[in-house]
Amino acid sequence: MPATIKLQFDASQSFNSGGDHVRDGLSTVLRTGNNLWTGCDERTTIERLTLQADGSFGDHQSFELSNYLHLPGKEGEEIDIEGMAVSGNYLWVIGSHSLKRKKPRKCDSVPDQMKRLAKVKAEANRYMLVRVPILLEEQTGNYKLHKECPAPGAPETILRAAQLSSGKNSNELTEALQQDEHLEHYFRIPGKDNGFDIEGLTVVDKRLFIGLRGPVLRGWSVVLEIEVDEMEDKEGYLHLKPIAHGRPYKKHFLHLKGKGIRELRLLGDDIYLLAGPTMDLDGKIVIYRWPDAINHHTEVMLRSSDLERLHEISHGTGAESGKDKAEGLAVFDESTLLVVFDSPTDGRKVGEHAVLGDLIKVIE
Repeated sequence: MPATIKLQFDASQSFNSGGDHVRDGLSTVLRTGNNLWTGCDERTTIERLTLQADGSFGDHQSFELSNYLHLPGKEGEEIDIEGMAVSGNYLWVIGSHSLKRKKPRKCDSVPDQMKRLAKVKAEANRYMLVRVPILLEEQTGNYKLHKECPAPGAPETILRAAQLSSGKNSNELTEALQQDEHLEHYFRIPGKDNGFDIEGLTVVDKRLFIGLRGPVLRGWSVVLEIEVDEMEDKEGYLHLKPIAHGRPYKKHFLHLKGKGIRELRLLGDDIYLLAGPTMDLDGKIVIYRWPDAINHHTEVMLRSSDLERLHEISHGTGAESGKDKAEGLAVFDESTLLVVFDSPTDGRKVGEHAVLGDLIKVIE
């Protein structure tokens, strides 16, 4: 059994408008110094926890992203946060960019359940790729978000929150990918149906690596690579740079034996991948290492033999089917990764407002 660590949330900040607790929907996790940052797929906030004397993380502080950025969706509409990363003095956050299919309700009649299952919709906030200045406060030892602030050591440089330009049901990235020979047909399919669905992000200098949970193409998963610049004529907004054959993205294909990507994390020159089922089912969830990933500057196709299969993570089965779905991966220290779970089992919950994450040693 892996070692575990407790994440303690605050009751007053933990529930969304629907009454769901943040610990029940963790979708991404990131460590910066003494802080852990978590995201939940059913809200517009990110959560900061701080290292405690007993080794747990607590002192929960919630940050509302609409205080730093323009959210294009309706008030209270979720972002479906699926990835976070830090590079330099910026925290990056990405939404799923996926369509959403309604769930049938058991209390409804069969015809009404079928009607709900036929309804597919786009939500504007899901098409968010944003960066927010993040600075260490020396007096508290905590990292804090800012809408804009001077750069450390260079006060003449102003760091500003910014976002990729987006609309009601697309942004510059998805509009470009809708012309792509591999991905164009998947934008009309909901994410949980093997449609287009982002669930991982890591940043290396100016290079953003984006992991797709779907689609998976004959066993091959996709990692997108992009770069962005600030728009000169629209403060607070970003645009894509052309980086490959005139396109604003590169594609890397990884054969993960049918699994989609749930999270990406950089450690050294390697990228660690959390991979699991692309559709809504129980299945193996595995940590892989993509060796020397950041030193590849051309598009790659990596077979399973090119990747290191490091660790299989347990998931709910039987009476606990659909629970303990590993969704978030963080670099905890120079040799250990932290895994957090969506829909945790009761055995993973501690008291009313805490939950356990797993610590996985990947480097001896």
